[in-house]
Amino acid sequence: MNSENLDKEARARVVIALDYPEPGLALDLVHDLAGRVAIFKIGLQLYTAAGPEIVRAVTATGAKVFLDLKLHDIPNTVGKAVGAAAALGVRMLTIHLSGGSRMIEAAVAACPADLLLLGVTVLTSSNEETLRETGIENSSVADQVLRLAELAQRAGVGGLIASPHELEALRERVGHGIKIITPGVRPSWAAANDQQRVMTPREAIARGADYLVIGRPVTAHEEPAAALQKIFAELEN
Repeated sequence: MNSENLDKEARARVVIALDYPEPGLALDLVHDLAGRVAIFKIGLQLYTAAGPEIVRAVTATGAKVFLDLKLHDIPNTVGKAVGAAAALGVRMLTIHLSGGSRMIEAAVAACPADLLLLGVTVLTSSNEETLRETGIENSSVADQVLRLAELAQRAGVGGLIASPHELEALRERVGHGIKIITPGVRPSWAAANDQQRVMTPREAIARGADYLVIGRPVTAHEEPAAALQKIFAELEN
């Protein structure tokens, strides 16, 4: 594969998280990285501050939007929220798999073919102590991830959110018919910050990730485009 194809493949795999408090900063980055990034993630902070208009503004640039709201509510409410997100034109949307099978099935039923529904297993900021605090007494993080992944697969969810450290076990359990999107990715030159279970981009791809969510190594860098290019180089070499 030539370098141009490698570069396109790297761009298609990287999702940049727009973790900003207000839309102006987010849109500045989107325009700065125009043509280099195919997908931008809008999370709770930015969506709460700017609402649906930030989704429309990002999609207007030609980029795809991953709306990371981690929906977790009664089945009817989650189903309607999935429909509303689809109407905005988002291409990826998260739900919390801990909402259970009825909630997951309602989300799947409301999800059109061009929207990739992603089930959140265990947050990358969590560990065994977190599970104990929330009443999950006899399960490791890895076991809980696999349990929730199987629940998602049975319900027809198209993708999973999981730490890179669960990638190999997930691939063995659910196969390759389901996408895996991996946060907690940090280039070798970047700090881990508050993520507990991290891995480099190259390692995560090697273990089976389809997409990599990367935030602060790019967004907090004084030269975001240069930081992004370093990540692409790390993936390609």
